[in-house]
Amino acid sequence: MSNRLFQGVIHQIKDAIDRTVGVIDENYTVIACSELGKIGETHEIMFSAGNLTSNEAFVKGQYTYKPFGTLQRPEYILFVEGNDPQAAKYASILSISLSNIKFYYDEKYDRSNFIKNIILDNILPGDIYLKARELRFNSDVARTVFLIRVNPNNDISVYDIIQNLFPDKNKDFIINISDTDIALVKEIKSGIDSTDLENLAGSIVDTLASEFYYTNAVVGIGTTVEGLKELARSFKEAQVALEVGKVFDTEKAIVNYDNLGIARLIYQLPTTLCESFLREVFKTASIETLDQETLFTIQKFFENNLNVSETSRKLFVHRNTLVYRLEKIKKITGLDLREFDHAIIFKIALMVKKYLRANPVKY
Repeated sequence: MSNRLFQGVIHQIKDAIDRTVGVIDENYTVIACSELGKIGETHEIMFSAGNLTSNEAFVKGQYTYKPFGTLQRPEYILFVEGNDPQAAKYASILSISLSNIKFYYDEKYDRSNFIKNIILDNILPGDIYLKARELRFNSDVARTVFLIRVNPNNDISVYDIIQNLFPDKNKDFIINISDTDIALVKEIKSGIDSTDLENLAGSIVDTLASEFYYTNAVVGIGTTVEGLKELARSFKEAQVALEVGKVFDTEKAIVNYDNLGIARLIYQLPTTLCESFLREVFKTASIETLDQETLFTIQKFFENNLNVSETSRKLFVHRNTLVYRLEKIKKITGLDLREFDHAIIFKIALMVKKYLRANPVKY
């Protein structure tokens, strides 16, 4: 579509500029030109459009070249016959014009922009299906949003790697959200469960780690939804998954919204209610009065399903020593962790305290 768009513009201006003007893509191939016979030719400019880092014009042979594009890096290179200052001016003006035309065309017709507007709530719900019909978009398939968060100092090639992992632009959409976040809107086949989604997210993390050893990527997975207007909800769930995971599962690289459990409930509570809950639970003493050794003992006791014998074995302490510690906790807090109800209250209280300390971003 870009080829026809550029060719239409160049055809209109060819009489005004008495020079050969054209556009080449990242494979050095001429995709539009004022001389139709040159379309399909290759320019040996020895300059990879895929690795362009700026939009600076340059001269090679008998042409002046000017990179341009509407994405994170230049996608095309405009060329004008000649290497004089006038050719440079033509190249600058025409590259701006073509870039703006491409931008406005994409805003109106491009599917990726359409999906981006949906997940960011930049389109009215009533307009979604009208636009989908205009773009001949399949609205009823199941899709899941993956939110990939990387180091803020990464270059844009991370986006390209994810794009290469999911090359089908009619089914999967890769959207740059911010300096750190990239959204993948993935079409899901029937029969795919949460484990399959987590394995897919794991392959993304592993690929980024192998390509960039300094990249620590984490992936939040929203729920699988049907219908385009539900994609905004899946995206917000993926955001919540990352934020909740950062608070409660700091070592996990994959966080699935469906598996957040009680952490998701705590995340949705007002901080005033959380503070009130802690005051009610710890009436005799604050949770801060427990030292690190005691907190570590509690953690191991929970990990071993409140089993005194198994916990003492894992801690390499005598059973009576562990019982003494549990009695000490009961004396300080009023909660006997050997009783299931008390253990649940204490576990929730620890998570609430962790949540308050983290002060996560709400979506």
